[in-house]
Parts: sequence; structure tokens; C-alpha cells
Amino acid sequence: MESNDVCMVGIYGLGGVGKTTISKAVYNRIKNLFEGSCFLEDVREMSKINSDKILLQKTLLSKILHRIDLNVYNVSEGTNLIMQRLHGKKVLLILDDVGDLKEVENLLGKYNWFAPGSRVIITTRNKQVLTSLGIDHRRIHKVEELRQCEARELFIKHAFQASKYGEDYSELVEHIICYANGLPLALKIIGSDLCGKNIHGWKSTLEKYKNIPHKDIQEILKISYDGLENSEKEIFLDIACFFKGYKKDDVANILDSCELYPDYGIGKLIDKCLITLRYDSGSQYYSLSMHDLVQQMGREIVQQESEELQQRSRIWLYEDAHKLLTGNMGSKKIRSIMLLSPERTEVSLKSNVFKRMKNLKFLVGNVHFGEALDYLPELRFLEWRESPLSFSSKCCLPRQLVALKMSESNIILENVVKQGFQYENLKMISLRSCEFITKLPDLCCPNLEKLDLGDCRKLIEVHESIGFLEKLKVWNLGGCSELQILPSMLKLKSLEYFDLVACSMLEKFPDIHPEMNCLLALDLRWSGIRELPSSLLYLTRLFKLSLNNSKLTNFLVGANKSQMQEEEDIPSAKLRLACNSSNNISGPTGFQNVTFLIISRCPGIKGGLDSWMQPDYFPILTYLCLSYTGIDTIPESISRFTTLQLLDIQGCKKLRHIPRLPQSIRTVDAQNCYQLDTQSRSRLLNQFGEIIGILPNTIAQAATFFVVDGYLILPAIEIPEWLKFNHHQSVGNSVSFLVGPKFSNLVVCIAIPSKYNIGYTCEFDIFINGEKQFKSSTWGAIGNYDHVWLTYGEVYISNPSEENRIELKVTPVYISKKKKTPRFSVNRLRIYVECICCPQKPNASMDQCAFNNGEEDSGRVGIGRRLRRRSHRPTHARRPQKHYLSRFGWLRIRFQLWKRSSKPWRRQITNGFHDQGSSSVPNTFSMMIPRPILLHQLNPTLKRRDAANTWEVDTPVKTPNVLLSSFLAV
Repeated sequence: MESNDVCMVGIYGLGGVGKTTISKAVYNRIKNLFEGSCFLEDVREMSKINSDKILLQKTLLSKILHRIDLNVYNVSEGTNLIMQRLHGKKVLLILDDVGDLKEVENLLGKYNWFAPGSRVIITTRNKQVLTSLGIDHRRIHKVEELRQCEARELFIKHAFQASKYGEDYSELVEHIICYANGLPLALKIIGSDLCGKNIHGWKSTLEKYKNIPHKDIQEILKISYDGLENSEKEIFLDIACFFKGYKKDDVANILDSCELYPDYGIGKLIDKCLITLRYDSGSQYYSLSMHDLVQQMGREIVQQESEELQQRSRIWLYEDAHKLLTGNMGSKKIRSIMLLSPERTEVSLKSNVFKRMKNLKFLVGNVHFGEALDYLPELRFLEWRESPLSFSSKCCLPRQLVALKMSESNIILENVVKQGFQYENLKMISLRSCEFITKLPDLCCPNLEKLDLGDCRKLIEVHESIGFLEKLKVWNLGGCSELQILPSMLKLKSLEYFDLVACSMLEKFPDIHPEMNCLLALDLRWSGIRELPSSLLYLTRLFKLSLNNSKLTNFLVGANKSQMQEEEDIPSAKLRLACNSSNNISGPTGFQNVTFLIISRCPGIKGGLDSWMQPDYFPILTYLCLSYTGIDTIPESISRFTTLQLLDIQGCKKLRHIPRLPQSIRTVDAQNCYQLDTQSRSRLLNQFGEIIGILPNTIAQAATFFVVDGYLILPAIEIPEWLKFNHHQSVGNSVSFLVGPKFSNLVVCIAIPSKYNIGYTCEFDIFINGEKQFKSSTWGAIGNYDHVWLTYGEVYISNPSEENRIELKVTPVYISKKKKTPRFSVNRLRIYVECICCPQKPNASMDQCAFNNGEEDSGRVGIGRRLRRRSHRPTHARRPQKHYLSRFGWLRIRFQLWKRSSKPWRRQITNGFHDQGSSSVPNTFSMMIPRPILLHQLNPTLKRRDAANTWEVDTPVKTPNVLLSSFLAV
């Protein structure tokens, strides 16, 4: 409203979602701010005939000008009159339920006729109308369905006319809310319909709605369908009856073969809010979705086509499909059949059951036919799930077929793929877990894009021609445990994903043709491959290479001829990855786009990595996993991997040396690297201190690196000295404190003795102002050695106030059920809240390590001096206090856990954090929060024991000393 320009706003959404209600509320609230205002309802409906168009124009003029004697004789004259009379006026105009652009032009012509400050709001079911008007996309708003709590409130208002209802209605209320799926129109109509009925009336009405939609709801939703072109209607009904939940690209390919122009049609359906797209981040594809009531509306349209099953275009109910097929009632009208039984069953059908269905395009089922099929019509899509579908020798795949999906089938490809035929339309084949496939023949599918043969455990050989499918994008052979022979050469120009996971009998990887440069991910985990060709370097777009659990015995990259000569003496069982001049390879000398390199659990990988670990070979490497290999050192060259963020070396039991890592590093997992030398451990701890920003050598812009979560795990005796500051004390398995509005970064550090890390995980939760902000994270045991775990991240507080309560809660969870797994209980949990606002007597070495050098940093001048000036203050507060930390201040919270010993219940914790009578290795959880901070000490009942600042706590708990492993998102 503050803007002084002429502003047009668009509101769009599904019919009945509340567009009119919202626009009316806005209109009533702001209409008095304008010289004139008008709310025009049902613009689409009123624009169907000429007289009603004129009536709309007269209504607009009379309401804004407050005159009823205006005469308009035709639409063109009315448009000109609106321009003349309303020119220069500051108006509020709402055009409700607009159908197309012409309707707006009849009323407004150009909306910039109006005076500055005018507002025009248009509601529509079709987003394209708003886009065509040139409305800024930032002023186009989609009205979403109601959330569950809002839907319940609206329904109760109409069904009970009160806020309370009997418990016997509770379950039915939830069923109806689920059925309406957030659509206000349905909630209002159904609520009003049920109002005053008893419980039996509710149940019977709900059952009716599940099969027959309410007439009023149906009519409102069907308006959008009626405005579609014929091809768009066909696409909509196919999705409503058949393809809801399928991948968009697959459906587009199938419908394109039916000449329905799906790219255009699906876009129109999205604009009209009849369908939506859902993105699956894991699989990275869009699937087709639809509101349940819209789907029901579409299916009802098909039901109304005919009383007779064989005269309907689409059959999707199992009972209907079973009746149709067992009664041999097929006809040319039938376009698609879905025969999906809720449980596995056998249906006795004739071998030529589909003979009469000449126009059948889509067939989906999961039942077992009693005999092999002799005939298939001109199908575009065939999917048979988890049940054998047999073809006789007379039957072959239709040449028009676009997608074939048959899992766990007894299909024999040599029988159904007719030799000599070109299956030019076939773009997708999925034959997962088909145990009768032993050889993949020449498929004669030049346009094939997806080939999935996962878990075909008897597949041995792939025909040479498959290596030359130029359109193939995805090829999955994962789980083909008997596979031994691939094409000798791969010239798959479009291939992006290649999966050979668990192909344990496959020892040789094919040569790569120079034109095969689109591959993004190559997965060779658990494969039997012993040798990779030097031509692999042609995969210039490869970003992820997974080799873990494979039989590789080395990973070598030869950068020059002399090195290659030396490599000729290496046994052929070792991996050769090089630019071998004998292979006439020129061009790239490394993996220029690899960001993920995973060489894990390959026991044959031993020694150093100098031969291949060069930054020139992996210029943008981000993730490097070398876990559970036999390496003994990380070369100094790793410091030049300027994009490396994660290094996983856990379980490398021979690893002794790690140099300084690049400044980009954010995560290092070195658990169970127990031969790591002391210098390497200290170097890692100090480097992570610099990354977090708590050591003096912090780079000037350290805070900008808190972009992703990070952590460090390594064998160590205890928490480093630079994390140990003075403390306040609390009791229990949780800690809470108050912070100011700018609280952000969080650091967690735990020291865990080896005897406490077997057979359990730990859940770590954070609550902000009573609301859980982070889902519980669980971590397992990390071996039989003392470790330190350091994690860091950033906390976001929505709607922060001057004081915000942060609570951290720790809950142990046992996971081991083995009888020999030692069990233990922790009798006491001690929590320390630490901040540098009241430091203890400084330790010289710690002070020098953590602060002295900081005085030379222009950003941290005088920190050490200020801390030393404050050192005379009492270490612990006697009562609750507010602590305002300095500009460079940090709050630290430490948990300490240990098992019951023979000592008395009352035990002492000293400033050195040693448990008298227990292990000298503290079991500690430390947390740091950077400035600015406001802290209330939460437990005023703690008492000082003596002048030596020793405190006592009695807190019996039944929790083990576990690894706290959740780090917070930045």
C-alpha cells in the first residue's frame, strides 16, 4: 500500500480454495482509502454472452462514479467510456474469477489509465492470464490449501456451529479433513451437509462421498476442466485415472506418442491448478500430483461416459477391470486398464483377452495370468508389477511401445523382441529382478533413454550393440551378480548415470570412446573390477566416482611417459588409470569435474598416495573418502586441494601422518586412526579451532565459512585446552539458558573414553523457546579407543526476543542386543555452563595458546589483556546473573558423565575438570556460542563447597556415557 504506482496484483489457485474469500476480505479492509471502488464477481461466467459483458461494464462505472443513469450500448463503447470517466481516479478494482485475457481487456483496456496509488486485484484459476497481463511475478500469489489445523477449525465451525464436539465424532472428523485435503469449499459444503446429523448419518454420508463426490463440489471443480481443449482434457483424464504419481518426463514421452502434445498440455494443466509437480530431491525428478478431489472429479467424468464398463475409456478399479477381462467384454472404446489387486492373486484369462481392444494404449497390472498371452494391441505403456507375465511364441512387443516396466517377470527378451524390427518409439525399459534373463540381446531401440536391469541375478552377458545407444541416459546394472561381459567399447554419447554396484563377477571395465563425455556419476561399489582403462579420463563431466568395497588394489595416475613405463611392471590385477601413450589418448589429464571421490574399504589400496593425489588431476574435488584402506600417510599435496571440504579416513589403522589441510576443509572423520602421531592430532585440533574462530590465527573472514555443518573426529585423550574456560554449574540430563536476539553459532565438543562407546547411540535435541528446532540425531559407537568429537554449526531463531531460552537435551538409546556386549549405567550427570566473562586464574600455556597472539590481530587487539584484568573476579556466581559477553565472547557448555565408582555419592569436580576417584579422562560435552550473548545462570541452588572453587553435585541418572553426535545446521 505504500507504493504510489498503479499496482496490479494476481491471485490464482484451485477452484474452491478461497481466492474470492481472500479478495473480499482485502476489499472490505482497504476500500475506504480510494476515491472509488468496485468488486466484480463471476467475471468469467458473466463474459460468456454480450449482454452480460455490457452489464459488467455498467456495474463498474456505476459503483465507482456512484451513478446509475449511464447507458452502454456495446462492449467497445463501454471500454472507451471506462477510460474517459475513470481516467485519473485513484480506484480499487477487484475482478473476481477471470477466465482469459480478453475479459480483462473489455473492462480495463490498459490499467495504467488510473491515477497513481490505484490497485487492481485479479483472481483466476489460470496463472497464464496473470502472466499475459504482464504482472510482476513478485505480485502473483498462489492460494494453497489449508493446513490441517486450519481445516479442522473451518470444518468444525460449519459442522457443529461450535468449537467443541463429542469424542465419538473425533475419528470421523479426521477422516473428513483427510478427504477434503485442505480445500475450503469441500470443508464448508460437507460440514453444512453433516450439521445436525447423528453419528450413523455421518458414517453413511462419508462412505457415499468416497464413491460419489458431492454435486456442488463437483460442479465447482469441473469448471476448470470444461475450459480445456480436447487434447488437454485427454491428458487430464489420463493423469487422474492412471498416471498420478508417475515421473513427469516418462508420462510426457508416453503421451507424446499418442499425439497429445504433453509438454504444452501439462503446462496448461499446471497453470489452471488442476495438477502440480512434486520434486523428489533424492531421485532428482518431478512427479505428477493432483488434489484428491480433483482426481475424483476427473474419474467421475469417466464414470459418466456410460453405464456399461466396455463403453468407458478408462478402467482403474480392480473390481471393474476383473469383471471386464474375465467376462471378455473388451471393445474399441477402452483406452487404458489398471488391474492392480491388493494382494497377489491368479486370474484365469483367455490368451487373446485383449483381441477386441484395438485402441488400448496403457496397461498396468500385478496379477498372475493362468496362461501365456497370444496377443497385445498397439500399447504405448506396459507395466506389470511383481508377478510373472508370460508371452507365447506368437506374441511380441508392440512396435509402438514407449515404456516397458516388468519387474520379477519370467520374460525372455529373445522371444518378445522380434528380430529385424526397429523399436524406434521405445524409450524406457525396466526389467528389475527378472531371473530368466541371462543375456541382453540387440534390442534395436535407437532412441532408448533408460535401461534398468537391476538385480537380474542370472544376467551374464550384454550384447555389443548396447554400447552404442546414443540416446541412453541412465543405465542400471546394479545387483547383477553373475554379470561378466560388457561391450568392449562404450560410445554412449548421452549417458549420465551408470550403476555397476555389486557386479562381483565383472572384472574388466570397457574402454571409453572420446565422444562419451556426458557421464556424471559412475558407481562401482562392491564390483569385481580390478582394472580401469586409461580412457576413463575421457569422462570429462564426471563428478562422482564410487569405488568402495571393490577389488581394486591400487589407484595410479600416470602423468608422463616415464611413469607409465614404471607402471608396466605393476601386475595387471592393479588399477591402471593413466594417459597411456600406447592407447593414443590425448586431451584431459585428470578428472576436471569430479567433486566426489570414494575409495573406501578397498584393502588393496596401500602405502602413500603421492602417485595420484595431485590437485591438477582433481581441480574441484570436494569430498574425498579413503576410509578403511591401508594407507599410511596423506601427502603434503593435499594442502593444495583448495575446494576440499570433507576428508573421510576413518578406520585407516596404519595411517600415521596428516599434514595441514587446505583452508576449505570443514569435516574430517579420523575415528579409529589410532596410530596417528601426536603432531598430526594437535595440528587437526588447532586447525579446526581456527576454522571455528576461537584461536588467534583465525582468518579475518572466518564467519563466512559457516555455510555447511562440519565436524572433526579423531583419537585423542581429552578436549583441547583452548576449549576449557571457567564454568557455572547445573544439574540434570539437559541444560537451558537465555540468550539475546543475535545468538547464532554453536560448537559441541565431547571426549569419550573407549570403555563407554560400545553398543549404544545418543539422541541430541535442541529446543528454542520451547519448540523443538532440530530432529534427534543418533550416532553409533566409534571403536575401542579414546576419541574427541568436535562439531559446529549455526542456530537460527525465528521471531527472536530480548531473551530466548535455549535447551539442549541428551537421551541415550541402547542398540546392541548381543549378550557379550558390556552394559553400564551412568549414575551422575554434571553440566558446566562456561563463559569468559568470569574467568578462572589463567593457565599460562592456555593463555599463550588462546589469547596472547590475538593482541597482534587488528580485529582482536587487547583480548588477552582484558581477560587478565578480569582474572581477579570470583570464578562462580552465587546467584542468578545476566552476563553480557564482550564483542569476542563465547559461551561454553560442558556435559560430564561417568559411571558409578566405589567412591561416596558426593564427589568433587575441580577447576581442572578431574573427577576425584575416577578416570583422569573427563567425559565432556562442550558448547560455545559467539557474541553477543545474554546468559542467566539457571541453577541458583548450587552451593560453593570451599575457597578452592570446588563444587559438589548429587544427580543420580540412568544414562550411559555416550557420544553426542548431532551438529547443527548453519
